[in-house]
Amino acid sequence: MDLHDSRSGGGQAAASSASGGASGVVSDEELLRRCCRSGDGAAFESLVHRYEQELFSYLRRYLGSAEMAEDVFQATFLQVHLKKEQFEEGRRFRPWLYTIATNQAIDAQRRNRRHRMVSLDNRTGGENEVGSLVEMLAGNGQTADAQFEVEEAREWVRSAIDDLPDPLKSALMLVYHQGMKYREAADVLGIPVGTVKSRLHSALLKLNESWRRSGRAIPDGCAGGGHD
Repeated sequence: MDLHDSRSGGGQAAASSASGGASGVVSDEELLRRCCRSGDGAAFESLVHRYEQELFSYLRRYLGSAEMAEDVFQATFLQVHLKKEQFEEGRRFRPWLYTIATNQAIDAQRRNRRHRMVSLDNRTGGENEVGSLVEMLAGNGQTADAQFEVEEAREWVRSAIDDLPDPLKSALMLVYHQGMKYREAADVLGIPVGTVKSRLHSALLKLNESWRRSGRAIPDGCAGGGHD
């Protein structure tokens, strides 16, 4: 069965995971319970539909390949189906899903190291000491020359991110690109919040140090700074 033949409606995923009966939306956790209790195929399809846009987007950016993201998306929901009985009562579905997806993505990248990370455009997290480097990814130059410089810089950062150790890369992607709070990323990665912060800090400092060693300058039109 093709789990991913369309990608509409995925934007409801995060809200659905926390929704209860009051809003009239069946929660993700309840849908999974229905799958476990009665093998409700429609409930499982609803979960796939809720997350197809959000999760596919995350995987495509993590892997740098729509084709690989498609395969990993399929593999992720296959694992959800196979492991649904192991889902712990009281746990939230979304972090559990991202745990599976991230592990599947790491495995896929290890099998094919030629693929590069995509940019961290539209980042939503921040570490002030390296804000200029990361903000550069979303900056727009004022001239054709400036735009060319920014694009060259983006390509450099994509490559540098791909070279980060998997634990640092995962923390960076979940917090900076996917916009997760530290607690959510900690749930996904199965580590304390403090470790998420430490890994994120280390990842950004490694990128910043590599950037300085490269002798590059931040292109014009790129702002610095960030927010907690």
